[in-house]
Amino acid sequence: MAQKFDIYILGCGSALPTRKHLPSCQVVDLRDKLLLLDCGEGAQLAWRFTGLNWQRITHIFLTHAHGDHVFGLPGFLSTMGLLGRTAPLYIHGPSSLQTYVEFMKAHFFPDLSYDVRYEAVDTTVHALVFEDRSMEVWSLPLQHRLPCCGYLIKEKPGLAHIRREMIDFYEIPVWAINNIKAGQDWTTATGEVIPNSRLTTPPDPVRSYAYCSDTMPVPGVADWCRGVDLMYHEATYAESELDHALRYGHSTARQAAEVAKAAEVGKLMIGHFSSRYEDENELLEEARKVFENTILANEQLKITL
Repeated sequence: MAQKFDIYILGCGSALPTRKHLPSCQVVDLRDKLLLLDCGEGAQLAWRFTGLNWQRITHIFLTHAHGDHVFGLPGFLSTMGLLGRTAPLYIHGPSSLQTYVEFMKAHFFPDLSYDVRYEAVDTTVHALVFEDRSMEVWSLPLQHRLPCCGYLIKEKPGLAHIRREMIDFYEIPVWAINNIKAGQDWTTATGEVIPNSRLTTPPDPVRSYAYCSDTMPVPGVADWCRGVDLMYHEATYAESELDHALRYGHSTARQAAEVAKAAEVGKLMIGHFSSRYEDENELLEEARKVFENTILANEQLKITL
């Protein structure tokens, strides 16, 4: 069975909160490690609906220094402290946000029970910004009104699966199982070498998620995100409001779908909806004319890869 790779939408509205949508915030649960993507207002309340454990957040990835992506951060950090967090928390984002985080630490919670460590991201290059044994997180240079980057989260390959009947047939001991999963052959007591290909089946396919927040269409995104399972791409406006998209550094639903089509992604999720739209199905229909496998983001939506 594949390991967990879930995406929770906590907020998918744009700068103006509405009765329907909160500002940008998402959670990625990859093999029980939680990554927070942006942290707009209302993130704490939206988190409560997920049922996830606050203390399992290991890293926060911020895209840019607009308030609808970071104004929820002070309360989020404070609540984790009130709940007794002691493990360090890593925040990644543009260098311009480091001053904001340091100000919060100094003035709002100087006696925080855990360490908050800020790691600046170069928003101009596609680069590895974090990795551990199970994942890689890459920056995605975007084009907005100020330095901005999205993030590509890629699962690392797992081990092969050992066939249960082979364990029984060759009487393979427990201590040898992980070595065989890692690619080793097995030598029986009589000296017969059993090739690894007979003992195992291939590992689960690796999965990936691309988070493209506030941005105009960027040609390089299609190459960097080639074949991802799921792409989130902002679609603030319909094509009829293209002039607004150009003025404010955003994308239309059609443009988001064109990026997804060029990248040959498995599925597209659009979000960051302008408050002018009472019914986002207008945006969904526009996107689906270009890329059929498109869905709308929505608060409390959970997607499993």
